[in-house]
Amino acid sequence: MTSPQILILGAGFGALTAVRELRRRAPDARISLVAPKAEFVYLPSLIWIPTGLRQGKDMILPLDTFLKDHAVEFVAGRVTGLEDGGRTVVTDQGRLANDALVIASGARFIKKLPGIEHALTLCEGVASAEAIRARLEKLTSGRIALGFGGNPSEPSAMRGGPMFELLFGIDTWLRRQGRRDQVELTFFNAAAEPGKRLGTKAVSGLLAEMGRRRIDTHLGHKPLGFSDKGVDTEGGHINADLILFMPGLTGPAWAADSGLPLSPGGFFKADEYCRVEGADRVFVAGDSGSFPGPDWMPKQAHMADLQAKAVAENLLLALAGKAPVAKPKTELICIVDTMDSGILVYRDIKRSWVLPSSRLFHWAKRFFEGHYLRAFRR
Repeated sequence: MTSPQILILGAGFGALTAVRELRRRAPDARISLVAPKAEFVYLPSLIWIPTGLRQGKDMILPLDTFLKDHAVEFVAGRVTGLEDGGRTVVTDQGRLANDALVIASGARFIKKLPGIEHALTLCEGVASAEAIRARLEKLTSGRIALGFGGNPSEPSAMRGGPMFELLFGIDTWLRRQGRRDQVELTFFNAAAEPGKRLGTKAVSGLLAEMGRRRIDTHLGHKPLGFSDKGVDTEGGHINADLILFMPGLTGPAWAADSGLPLSPGGFFKADEYCRVEGADRVFVAGDSGSFPGPDWMPKQAHMADLQAKAVAENLLLALAGKAPVAKPKTELICIVDTMDSGILVYRDIKRSWVLPSSRLFHWAKRFFEGHYLRAFRR
C-alpha cells in the first residue's frame, strides 16, 4: 500500500516543527516541503542586526541537511492557490497532489497606509534589518519614530514585541556610542496602552521603561500616513528622520484563491484542533491561521510550534479515519530584549506575570537561539 503524501507549505517555525513531529510519528510517510527556497530565517534575532549584535548572513540557515535527516522532499516554488478543497496545491512551478495538507506559510504585512515606502519594516527579513542598520549608522542627529499597527478586521493580528525590542536596543546602542543626546526616539501607536495582549503589568512595565530611557511617546492616535518628513497621525505630526514601522498582518496573498474559508482578517479559519474549517485533512499552524481562543493569542514562533505539534498528531489521526484529539495550549512567552538585558513576560489562560529586567534573560534568549539553530548548523 502506498504511503500517504503529506504536503507542508512554508519553511518557518510551524513548518519545520510539523516536519519533525510527522517524521517522528510516521517514519514511512512521504513528506514534501514547498517553499521558494530551502532555507530558514531565524526571525527572533532580526532585532540584533540593526545594532550589530548579529550579522544577517548568520540568520539564514540552509535546510539541506535538515531535509535529508528527516527524509523530506523539497519542492521549490511559490504557492498561488489551492484546488479540490486543498487536495491540489497550485504553484508557479505546477500542481502538487496530496493526501493531507499543512499550511504554515506565514502571514504578510498590510502595506496600505499612504507613504508606507518611507518606513522600514524589521520583520520583512534580513535585507530590511540590514537596511535599518545602514540608516542608523548614517544618522548623526535627529529623531527616529518607531511604532506598529494592527489589522482593523482582526486586531490581534499584529507583531508588536519586536518593535519594543528594537526600540530599547537602539536606545542601548546609541548610549554606548555616546550619541543618544543627538538622536531622539519617539514611540507611536494607535492604542493608548500598546502591547496590551502581553498583559496589564507588561504594558505598565514597558511604558515605565520608556520613561526611564527618556523615550517620547505618541499614543492613542491612529497613524494616517508617512512621508520623508515623518509620521502623520490623528493626533498630529511626528517629525522623523527615520521611520521604523511594523504594519498589521493578514493571510498569504494566495489565500483568496484557495477556496477555503477565511477569517475577517484574511487568515485561514481554524477550529480548536487546527483544522481549516470545512476542509478535509487540511490543517494550519502559525501566522497563516486564525484560531479560536482569547484575543491576546500571540502570533509568535512559540505558538506556531505548539500548533504544529497538534497539527501533526491530528493529521495522522485524520489519515487513519479517526477524530482529532490534540489541542494546542494557548501560551505567550516573550523576552523583551534590550540588547544587554531582558524583561520576561508570560501569559496563559489562567495567569499572567512579568519578571523585571535582568541580564540573565538577555543571555537566555541568546542561549535559546544557539540551541534552536544547532540542528541547522551541523
